Amino acid sequence: MPTNQGDLNAPYALQTDRPSSMSAIKAVGLKKTYSTGGEEVEAVRGVDLDVQPGEIFGFLGPNGAGKSTTVRMLTTLMTLSAGTVHVGGVDVAADPHGARRKIGVALQEAGLDERQTSREILVLQARLFGMRPSEAGARAQELLELVDLTEAADRRVKGYSGGMKRRLDLASALVHEPEVLFLDEPTTGLDPGSRITVWDEVRRINSMGTTVFLTTQYLEEADQLCNRLAIIDSGLIIREGTPASLKAELRERTGLDTDPTLDDVFLDATGRTRDRVAGEVKEI
Repeated sequence: MPTNQGDLNAPYALQTDRPSSMSAIKAVGLKKTYSTGGEEVEAVRGVDLDVQPGEIFGFLGPNGAGKSTTVRMLTTLMTLSAGTVHVGGVDVAADPHGARRKIGVALQEAGLDERQTSREILVLQARLFGMRPSEAGARAQELLELVDLTEAADRRVKGYSGGMKRRLDLASALVHEPEVLFLDEPTTGLDPGSRITVWDEVRRINSMGTTVFLTTQYLEEADQLCNRLAIIDSGLIIREGTPASLKAELRERTGLDTDPTLDDVFLDATGRTRDRVAGEVKEI
């Protein structure tokens, strides 16, 4: 079980009647096939995932491995060719609207109106989810405090730094208190200081009870944040486990004299070499 699960009685905490034994994300035999040029291409060839409530789960893979396609199916943005997916106990194919009520999604490019303030953006989001004006205002304030933007709450987003925009995007994805938060490369393009700040926010959100499904191009980020992770290549999961167990398995199997890094695990799993991927090894 994850070790960073926090106080579920906190104001932001999720209140759900979901059985404790139910997976936050459950995918079985997930496939996606495209027809192109008269040929069928299997982008995802039978992915099984079982993410437990309260985890930060990392999803890594080289370019073209099927990572983005899998995430789009998990988040109802793409239909399934075969298999089943349940998020928060809801079948995403049979009830996509119900599944969307269970999830929050923060994409790599934040879709923020820079003419508005962060408070205005969050209040609008809350109103769109059916909250009354007083509820929307209270929820916006709660989220501004969560991501440490209270001092900048009434400034236009146009003047925000990249890190502030990413934190606001996280808050926007949390307005309706989703059980599962999907983060697509949340720190891409940020400076090291801003990246660490976003890491802290992800940990804080997770400590409130939200399950986090994280795709990232930074292996260090996955090592620092994730309870467990999976590596996908050629449409199949090829490694899965905790960062520590994956590194220990590689050291034992290869007889290394020193502890390997998650970079080494990734390179070994995908059959790549440091020379081959110099400059692109982290673009996964």
